Amino acid sequence: MNKAEAIRVIDEKQALLDDVNDSIWEYAETAFQEFKSMDKLCEALEQEGFKVEKGVGDIPTAFTGTYGHGKPVIGLLGEFDALSGLSQVGGCPEKKALVPGAAGHGCGHNCLGTASLAAAIAVKNYLEHNLQVSGTVIYFGCPGEEGGSGKAFMAREGVFKDLDAAITWHPSSTNNVTSGSSLANYQVKYRFYGTSAHAAGDPHLGRSALDAVELMNVGVQFLREHMIDEARVHYAILDAGGYSPNVVQPYAEVLYLIRSPKNSQVEELYQRVNKIAQGAALMTETRMEMEFIKGCSNTIPNNVLEAQLYENFKEIGVPKYTPEEHEFARQIIAHYEAGPNAMDGAAGTTKAWGKELAEYQAEHGVSLNDFLLSLQSYDKASAGSTDVGDVSWNCPTAQIHVVTTAAKTPGHSWQFTSCNRTSIAHKGVNCAGKVMGATVIDLIENPEIIKKANEEFLERLGGETYKCPIPAGIKPQAINPKK
Repeated sequence: MNKAEAIRVIDEKQALLDDVNDSIWEYAETAFQEFKSMDKLCEALEQEGFKVEKGVGDIPTAFTGTYGHGKPVIGLLGEFDALSGLSQVGGCPEKKALVPGAAGHGCGHNCLGTASLAAAIAVKNYLEHNLQVSGTVIYFGCPGEEGGSGKAFMAREGVFKDLDAAITWHPSSTNNVTSGSSLANYQVKYRFYGTSAHAAGDPHLGRSALDAVELMNVGVQFLREHMIDEARVHYAILDAGGYSPNVVQPYAEVLYLIRSPKNSQVEELYQRVNKIAQGAALMTETRMEMEFIKGCSNTIPNNVLEAQLYENFKEIGVPKYTPEEHEFARQIIAHYEAGPNAMDGAAGTTKAWGKELAEYQAEHGVSLNDFLLSLQSYDKASAGSTDVGDVSWNCPTAQIHVVTTAAKTPGHSWQFTSCNRTSIAHKGVNCAGKVMGATVIDLIENPEIIKKANEEFLERLGGETYKCPIPAGIKPQAINPKK
């Protein structure tokens, strides 16, 4: 059986894939609570003949599905967690929560996990019909990407260390091969403990923990002028100390997310933020505690794997859409809060992509980007972060974007949630599965590609070795959205 024949199984399994995709969308489980989603994927893997192992990396919702024997060992990365507060009726072009306040798949991880499953099934089909071929495919069920860095926890436990390469993708409003790096980050809680008192009768006896949080935030605001341009520091006040303004707040808590292009730069910025927190505690005579939540590494790009993905993307082609699907996309676009002139996510990465998108949309209209952007290899770090970075420090890693949403759809939005429960998303899953599956088969058939990818990988590392940004002993923390 050749590659083209092997990936046709994805079309034969479309009903199964649609069911998995839509079921995970409906479960909408957040970081490290994805038990139903995990079971759905594991059930499908077992049904297709994979050996399944749950609880890998000492994470209850992390798992693997393995098929084949010998080397090379190729990983396919699957995600399946949702985002809090983004519940939305699927396929609805207007904002309408399915369950008010609940979670929703506003980043399309229901599609992400399903298409990687599709790719794994295609590779298994190839290996099953070519028993003389040596090769192993592993589906990695990676929980908690959103705010949890599940892959970093898995990498810390050595889950990816024996891979020869890893392939993944992400739902998007564009079709393209991803390149470049991403920002490393740390997420840290700062808790302040003060002394309560009557805010009018005995204010001199109180020590305000809320004052400490606010002073910390002001201090970090001044820090922003004195850090590199690419760095980012965000915060959310988790507990402001209560609802009574006539009580000096004895407790307050703030969550910080610190980003920079490299792990070492995040560590340096983290130490400076810590000093500001310590200073805020000194100024208010409160006590401060820190809790490291999670971290993830910057991404190491691999142009060799990117080129192979692109060749398969060109050969397989991008999804094609019906007039009804184009009309739905136009209705979604009409409800963008940022307005119809917002830029597609990929356009901000390179000028060439921005030009291609502008020219295509000027000719074809703005609804669905049903064309493949050119191959652009670059080293620039995007403004976002991904725990795929931690995998990329362990083996050559590459990923693609495939359209599952209307053009210019903002990430982490109700529009994204709506689109990923439609036929548009199903077509994107089919396409992504085929491109990734075909590429993994190429790597199995052509060891020279892996050899070149590994040479590039080692050159980019420059002698550095992987050090997980998450200290030993730190456990993954679940996110508890409103129900």
